[in-house]
Amino acid sequence: MPDVEIVLHRIPTPDCKPYLIVAGRDGNLWFCENGASKIGRLNPNDRSFAEFPTPTPNSRPVGIAPGGDGALWFCENAANRIGRITPSGEITEFPVPTPNAGPDGIVCGPDGNIWFSEAHASQIGRITAAGAITEFSAGLTPTCRPLSVVVRDGDVWFSEYAASQIGRITMDGAITEYKIPTPDCEPRAMAAHPDGSIWFVETKGNALGRIDARARITEFPIPTPNASLRGVAVAADGDLWFTENFSDKVGRMAPDGKLIREYTFPIEGCGARAITALPDGRLFFSAHDIGAIGEVIPRR
Repeated sequence: MPDVEIVLHRIPTPDCKPYLIVAGRDGNLWFCENGASKIGRLNPNDRSFAEFPTPTPNSRPVGIAPGGDGALWFCENAANRIGRITPSGEITEFPVPTPNAGPDGIVCGPDGNIWFSEAHASQIGRITAAGAITEFSAGLTPTCRPLSVVVRDGDVWFSEYAASQIGRITMDGAITEYKIPTPDCEPRAMAAHPDGSIWFVETKGNALGRIDARARITEFPIPTPNASLRGVAVAADGDLWFTENFSDKVGRMAPDGKLIREYTFPIEGCGARAITALPDGRLFFSAHDIGAIGEVIPRR
C-alpha cells in the first residue's frame, strides 16, 4: 500500500486552470486561476473554496506569494499588473511600467518589498507597499526569461528559463548569474531549503537541480522519461516533493538527491503545476488541466 493518499478537490469554476499555490499567513491556501482570471482560496481543514475575480478582465494571474503586510501579492501576466489581495478578498492592482513585461514569479523580499520576475521583458521588478515599482535589467542575459523567485541569504534568486541559468539579485540591484551544467534544461519552479541550498526543476532536463550555499550546482535526473517537472516544494521533514506534468505523478526526493518514490495521480491528465507544503506534512498541488487542487496526505 502506498504511504500517501492523493485526493483531488474540484474548484467551483470549471476550466479555471489553477497555477501557483501557496500557504497564506491566514492559514488558508491561495492560488491563481489562470484560465478564469480569479484568485482562489482553499481552507485546508474543511476543503471549502472561495474565489475572487480580478478587477481587470482576462488578467491571467500566474504567481502569488504572501507579503509581510498580511496580504497576498500576485502577478497578472496578461494584464501586465501586480495585484494585492487581502484575506477578505479586496483586490488592488498596480500597472508594471514596461509594456507587455509578463510578470510571472513573485516573492516577499528580505527588505520587506515584493520582488517579481518579468518573463517577457527579461527583467526583475520590485514593488513597495505603496505601489512604487523599480525594474532591473543590467547584468541579466537578454531574453533569459526569468520565472520563479525565492529568497536566500538576504538576496532574491530566480530561474532563467530560456538561458538555463540561476540568477541572483541583491537588494540594491546587483545581478549575478550561474550556468546550469545541462544546456537547454528549462529551469522553472524553485524552493529554498533550510540547509541553505535552493532546489529547482529542470522541465526539459528531466531532473531536479540544487544550487548550494557556495553556488555549486548539482543535478539529479528523474527515472521517468519526459516527465515534464513543473513544481517543487520542501516538506516539513526536509524532503523535496515535485510534480511531473506529463507523467501524472508526484515525486519525493531526499535532500542528498536520492529518489524515494514517485506516486501516480488517481486521474490521468491532471496537468500538475505548482506544489506547496504545510507544517503538518500535507502537500497541495494545482491540477491545472482539470480545474482542481490536489492533496497529498501521508498515511500514519
